Amino acid sequence: MQMRKLGRTDIDVSACCLGTMTYGQQNTEAEGHQQMDYALDRGVNFFDTAELYSIPPKEETYGSTEKVIGSWFKQTGKRDKVILATKIAGRSTMTWMRGEKKYDLLRVTKEQIDIAVEQSLSRLQTDYIDLYQIHWPDRKAEIFGSKLSEADWDSEYETFEAQLEALNTHVEKGNIRHIGLSNERSWGVMRFIQEAEKRGLPRVASIQNAFSLLNRSFEGDLEEVCRHENVSLLAYSPLAQGILSGKYRDGALPEGSRKQLFDRLQRYEGPIAEKATNAYLDLAQELDVDPTQLAIRFCDTRPYMGSTIIGSTTMDQLKTCIDAFDLEWTSVMEDCVNAIHQVQPNPCP
Repeated sequence: MQMRKLGRTDIDVSACCLGTMTYGQQNTEAEGHQQMDYALDRGVNFFDTAELYSIPPKEETYGSTEKVIGSWFKQTGKRDKVILATKIAGRSTMTWMRGEKKYDLLRVTKEQIDIAVEQSLSRLQTDYIDLYQIHWPDRKAEIFGSKLSEADWDSEYETFEAQLEALNTHVEKGNIRHIGLSNERSWGVMRFIQEAEKRGLPRVASIQNAFSLLNRSFEGDLEEVCRHENVSLLAYSPLAQGILSGKYRDGALPEGSRKQLFDRLQRYEGPIAEKATNAYLDLAQELDVDPTQLAIRFCDTRPYMGSTIIGSTTMDQLKTCIDAFDLEWTSVMEDCVNAIHQVQPNPCP
């Protein structure tokens, strides 16, 4: 497994990152432990989670994924073998998060950061987090495929300086080693960097955004920012929530799949998305390559990629995903996926 530096830090992370958002809902504690054992044995040293998980978010399963990881740390004693990333939820009406104190709105403020960090540390049964990420912005922003109204553009938000200062208190205490962003835009990344450099505050190491054959919107403004500023991309949904595996092709609805259980794939659906998806699935068949591995290896071979986050509910899926990082990526593959992309770029931004 290839190792890469995380941004400008001294941390080496595996090219494959183990996503864990199914632990505590689709996967039992024992199944989560089995996945972490296997991933570590395969050279995956980077695990990603969030206070929000498991997914889909529910009050009764809030924090369940971190608890599964924490019990694995306690049982195995392998905390020092893992680079652990988690996240604080951004602006939201999901006010059942953050414990007994109820807020009118979740925010990335000092008070709520303090609570979220301490609760994550407790659930994870660790005294430090290697990478602490803001799951989505405190400000209103065009994320998850949404569009802002004119009024939204003028809404108030916690300043970038205040967010960094609050996070820095935990860096100084040793609770957090480095910070990152998620579902962020170019302007937000640059503002965090500017304030960090101006005030000697923690510098953003990474950005975790959706990226796949169906969504290459990172390329362009965000790519330019991250290349020049050495901010690692951590790609989530490299399979577009499983669509690029082909399991939903022609209206198929496998028992136990996320679409069958939760019907939350709308971001990756629609006639244009289906046409593009079928083109990539046909390409995989022509090349005699597993479509899951084609999609994951595409992400992994981007020159700006820090780590590609995979997620599985079965061990067979997990093995297929990790095996993808050994697939030889050829010039023919590159030319073919780019040809499809030119015909229908980014159908699922």
